[in-house]
Amino acid sequence: MIPIITPKGTYNVWTKTIGHNPSKRLLVLHGGPGVPHDYLEAFESFIPAEGIELIYYDMLGCGNSDNPKDTSLYSLERYVEEVEQMRTALGLDKDNFYLLGHSWGGIVAMEYALKYQSHLKGLIISDMMASCPKYGAYAQEVLSKQMPATVVDSIHHFESSGDIYNPRYWQLLDDFYCQHILRRPKAEWPEPVLRGFAKENAQLYTIMQGPSEFGIGGKLTHWDCSSRLHEINTRTLCIGAKYDSMDPKYMEWMSKQMKNGTYLYCPNGSHMCMYDDQQVYFKGLISFLQAEAK
Repeated sequence: MIPIITPKGTYNVWTKTIGHNPSKRLLVLHGGPGVPHDYLEAFESFIPAEGIELIYYDMLGCGNSDNPKDTSLYSLERYVEEVEQMRTALGLDKDNFYLLGHSWGGIVAMEYALKYQSHLKGLIISDMMASCPKYGAYAQEVLSKQMPATVVDSIHHFESSGDIYNPRYWQLLDDFYCQHILRRPKAEWPEPVLRGFAKENAQLYTIMQGPSEFGIGGKLTHWDCSSRLHEINTRTLCIGAKYDSMDPKYMEWMSKQMKNGTYLYCPNGSHMCMYDDQQVYFKGLISFLQAEAK
């Protein structure tokens, strides 16, 4: 556990390190917001075997970390400062610190880089767009049109009425999740993924993200750092996938806005392409981590 200082007191944050490499240390930020690290355990089968130190942790309010129940702590700015405190506590610096953010973790990682990139050796944005308005538009204007209109209308009805805990609402979303979050029937989802979702802090998720992955509707609704991507000079890898809930073409565009950006496309993957396009995902990620800056 690492103590984290917040405006409302000091709390303990859980972390786990696998392997040891003083020059290559990868800190992974989980998604959600509110889904703990568990679903990222696929990384353990690939990263340490390449001699890369793997570190992940549960953000405050998630999983094994303290959950203070104070919703004022649910802010992007505070989570960015949390990462900086973790960096200091773990002894990460510009000579060894690679930061990977998946989904919501990608938002935190981008904002962290915009404020603290002098501490980074490399940055990886996995399956996250730099604009929540554009993410919402992609869900509504592209992905929703691939679904039956009656299903979309029913989903919107449940959301507008606030009846998002109705089992029928989640039944309607099942097909979307199995097409765009992880491309397997729910019964075949890997155990770490099911475990992570079962531990989700639903309050944190709803306040920040909204009711589901089918668009955006919480505090993050208007978040957009796309006009600032050119400020990120750190070597950066943007990862997108064909069936992702995020627009893969937009994520390719993101990589071109950064001075040292590159793009990895997973042709068979979705939002969790570390599972459904695993070989492409980890081959590309490891290649990026093993290469040194030119």
